[in-house]
Amino acid sequence: MAEVDLIIIGAGPAGMSAAAVAARDGLQVLMLDEQPQPGGQIYRNVAQNRSKRGFLGQAYAAGADLVDALDHPHITLLTGATVWRLDKGPQVTWSRGGKSRTTSAAHVLIATGAQERPVPFPGWTLPGAMPAGAAQILMKTAGMLPEDAVLAGSGPLLYLIAAQMIDAGSPPQALIETQTYRQMLGALPHLPRALFGLPTLLKGLSLIAKIRKAAVPRYTAASGFHATTTESGNILFSFRANGRDQSLTCGLLLTHQGVIPGTHITRAAGIAHHWNAAQGVFQPQYDLWGATDQPGLHVAGDGAGIGGAEAAAAAGELAALNILCQSGRLSSDTRNQRAARARAALFRARAIRPLLDAAYPPPTDILAPSDNTIVCRCEEVSAGAIRQAIREGAQGHRQIKTSLRCGMGPCQGRMCDATLRGLLSADAPPDRPIAPPRARSPIKPIALGELAALSHPQEEPA
Repeated sequence: MAEVDLIIIGAGPAGMSAAAVAARDGLQVLMLDEQPQPGGQIYRNVAQNRSKRGFLGQAYAAGADLVDALDHPHITLLTGATVWRLDKGPQVTWSRGGKSRTTSAAHVLIATGAQERPVPFPGWTLPGAMPAGAAQILMKTAGMLPEDAVLAGSGPLLYLIAAQMIDAGSPPQALIETQTYRQMLGALPHLPRALFGLPTLLKGLSLIAKIRKAAVPRYTAASGFHATTTESGNILFSFRANGRDQSLTCGLLLTHQGVIPGTHITRAAGIAHHWNAAQGVFQPQYDLWGATDQPGLHVAGDGAGIGGAEAAAAAGELAALNILCQSGRLSSDTRNQRAARARAALFRARAIRPLLDAAYPPPTDILAPSDNTIVCRCEEVSAGAIRQAIREGAQGHRQIKTSLRCGMGPCQGRMCDATLRGLLSADAPPDRPIAPPRARSPIKPIALGELAALSHPQEEPA
């Protein structure tokens, strides 16, 4: 017998939106999230930042409404909870406070969000070099502002962080952008569709205008990233832009090449995945409502395909409405009628994605870096060692893992799978992408004590 009606894994925009909809119609909801507070990455710590840290912007502050909606008698929110197994039933196994337990439910919504795409280049493992999203986490949780920072990579997040730094009085030293003029021109055919998401498009243009007004230097068509440490402990960042060799000295190097769905849990659960060529990622297969090919399992948010916070919230609402329908709480006609607003919001939010995907693709030298670049940070495996293993006959993630331990560290491949796929795909046909490696439980590292303290669902009384 199910202990709750719905378990939601992840308390980001998709999970919070789904929880509020499901709870209002009577479902008992259990939410599990690793972080100390709900909000996910985009709305991280938003409830605690009310009326302060205004430099983070109005779009960030809007997430407080989603957090407030979790204050409902039918919602049990457990933060600091790490989900490390998902079985048929469905049954979710999770750890909290050093103890593990398994909870059964009639339905499970996987809303685990995305992670930053790895940005490997010689020197990316140096102290002071870090993902741009990590710096934003420090801004949201501790109010720590990046100082003497260079932003390098591509994508809208670079503009957002640069604008936030400007508003906070700590503008970046420079933006080093990899997108080319040809890529921007190639994205123009997607502009008519992007106009359906005009507010998002205008927001992006306003961020660029703010960066220009602040006179922050921008280098475009950049390539050949390389970082070394100076005698003073700073970073010397070298690159080539617009046909010229360039170098900058900075105290902090923040890199970004977009985000990719976090699929460890969906792969471990046996959900079918497909290749999204436009975004260069594997993502779960699901229908209009987020339902997957595994009974009782739905997906929503960036973990199901990159779309942003507004798309995630709309997708979470649609998944909740479908779960209510499957639970007998709503008729299909009522579900469809109530879904109209969320469907429209989802369409508008996703309208700009083809334009962004075409304008800001990750460059080849990031997808398949040079031989002297560390690919697997956990095991310190270089791109050269991986290429040598491929020449010697290793095929696929599994054989590379067996021969080099690439992907066997604490991150379980999260920081190297995407790059390893790029190296393996160097000579593969574009229409035959290298399949992702099999994900196994525990999905996240756990202590043996947590496993020993595992408690199982209550047995159904005779």
